[in-house]
Amino acid sequence: MKLLTEIIERHRQGEQNGIFSVCSAHPLVLEAALCFARDHQQPLLVEATSNQVDQTGGYTGMTPADFRDFLWQLADSCQFPREQLILGGDHLGPNRWQKQPAEVAMQHAEVLIAHYVQAGFKKIHLDCSMSCADDPVPLTDAIVAQRAARLAAIAEATCQQHFGCRDLVYVIGTEVPVPGGAHETLTELAVTTPEAAQATLMAHHQAFEQHGLSALWPRIIGLVVQPGVEFDHTHIIDYQPQKAQQLCQWAESAGRPLFEAHSTDYQTPQALRQLVIDHFAILKVGPALTFALREALFALAGIEEELLSAKACSHLRTVLDGVMLDKPDYWHSHYHGDSATRRLARGFSYSDRVRYYWPDAQIAEAFKVLIRNLADTALPLPLISQYLPLQYGKVRQGQLAASPHALLIDHIQDVLQQYHQACQPA
Repeated sequence: MKLLTEIIERHRQGEQNGIFSVCSAHPLVLEAALCFARDHQQPLLVEATSNQVDQTGGYTGMTPADFRDFLWQLADSCQFPREQLILGGDHLGPNRWQKQPAEVAMQHAEVLIAHYVQAGFKKIHLDCSMSCADDPVPLTDAIVAQRAARLAAIAEATCQQHFGCRDLVYVIGTEVPVPGGAHETLTELAVTTPEAAQATLMAHHQAFEQHGLSALWPRIIGLVVQPGVEFDHTHIIDYQPQKAQQLCQWAESAGRPLFEAHSTDYQTPQALRQLVIDHFAILKVGPALTFALREALFALAGIEEELLSAKACSHLRTVLDGVMLDKPDYWHSHYHGDSATRRLARGFSYSDRVRYYWPDAQIAEAFKVLIRNLADTALPLPLISQYLPLQYGKVRQGQLAASPHALLIDHIQDVLQQYHQACQPA
């Protein structure tokens, strides 16, 4: 964890630096991130969420150990050193089992966190903010903190047992946007107050003391708060520094952990940089990366349709929408309105529910056909200019190959570049 703690400590010393966290399990997104970090000689923080990866597989079908091995294999193929890769677990707690009684859900959460730690995940976000079947709504700070301490005790013991040391770092706090974007149309968000941030810290400090965990307090590197950023299907709430001024001033007082900002996707480069300056030293990004992947794939499908007969085409977009209609579980409760509105959301929403469907066998086959078709065909520069204008400039300058794979990776890396720039020291 030295890589991460050094970054955090440098920020505390006034360097105005940070690190971005890639929250995705898509192989192309992870390849793009690994290659980007390799080329910039930077460590890479990758996080799996509790609904994505768990002890029974999550929606990816991967356990924490599976995800680690998958990521290590990708790192090896990208010639990225494993020792530069930081693994994190996001929203670890009873989230997956909210419909069950609290004690049952917490028992599942204990197994979850043990699996993450055993697999070598070192950055742990403790999130017990969600009410379970027999809980009050909302939970008090004290209940949330007691449950987080209970899981921290499991994490510490597991780390000691399997690695002979206690080198985990933690993020606490729960005032976060809905993972993956809001479900409703947004207009404005309330920024976390210093009083609320202080109450979170106090409750956790007391709970950790009661569980005999005072020694790990210096390893709490981040506090999750709401800086006033979010996105829904078609709108983005941009960071407004003046609204977070009091929170930022509070963060500058001695001994405070820095902030972790969730749902920073689609913020402007200027907003991302200001977040880092304002002590949001960890910037989480996920849907914006798979959104960029989807953009590039739709662009390549457009090029394919210009070059090949309808019979030879992959029809990726048609196949994708057909599967989403046949299997609506991942989007039907998020997208509302008439059929045209829902059709547009399925393909283009900022919340990018498409990301849940790429592993589907039919869609994966259409993807393979698309890439094979374009790999076997010289891509005309005018079509690259039409559909991927940012990549066109790099192709013309000899910086980028005009291959479908290279174009996809580079388009994703355009998003990563914004985060990289935001996190560079002043």
